[in-house]
Amino acid sequence: MHATLSATPTTREPDFSVVIPCFNERDNVLALVREIAQTCAGRHFEILVVDDASTDGSSEHLLGVAREFDGRLRLVRHAQNRGQSASVCTGIDFAQGRCIVTLDGDGQNDPGDIPSLLAALAACEVPTIVCGYRRTRRDTWLRRWSSRIANTVRAAILGDATPDTGCGLKAFERALFMRLPRFNHMHRFLPALVQREGARAISVEVHHRPRRHGQSKYGVGNRLWVGIVDIFGVLWLRRRALPLVPSTELIPPSARP
Repeated sequence: MHATLSATPTTREPDFSVVIPCFNERDNVLALVREIAQTCAGRHFEILVVDDASTDGSSEHLLGVAREFDGRLRLVRHAQNRGQSASVCTGIDFAQGRCIVTLDGDGQNDPGDIPSLLAALAACEVPTIVCGYRRTRRDTWLRRWSSRIANTVRAAILGDATPDTGCGLKAFERALFMRLPRFNHMHRFLPALVQREGARAISVEVHHRPRRHGQSKYGVGNRLWVGIVDIFGVLWLRRRALPLVPSTELIPPSARP
């Protein structure tokens, strides 16, 4: 189901877009958007929240205060729940910035880390994805345990050299993302997918915060076991990738024999 767009975008193209997938995070997402706006003050940016068919009034809550953000806040709403990967893809499809920053809508990612991710991306001379690394997790032991197992198995099979692919904080160029294959749960495998395109992945240590309101939408069933099964699909995609070529040149009609 196609997404519908609400709120008015800015007229000038932003330098970067912050994309936030959101499902039933009414009590967290507004405070998060305000933090982002404060952290990024003085830069030209947009915040794009993708409401994945929330039933708690998240969209209405944000629209009620949209004027507060001077056109920087844009809202996309899915008519049906489609999952986090689809929400990230929708947000990037609508994004106007050349660079993308993603973070989760539950408020556990710290917006204060956005400048360091953007600085690391700007310092890269080749296409790169910058991934947040939550060295100190503020989660239950069960979530930490399941993530540790999934990360260990993924790293052993895919060799993506990324200690924490589950962290929602990431920065990359929009053009790089648009080259990636799209599928459910792809957001957990972005480092391996960009490496498939000849890009590289680096990690930057970031802060992680306890969830203040609500409950996590993920558990062992839809995070650990599903993630392990998906690893083999990503491995298949990497092995079937087209070989990279140094350059492609379009020959004008006048030069053709």
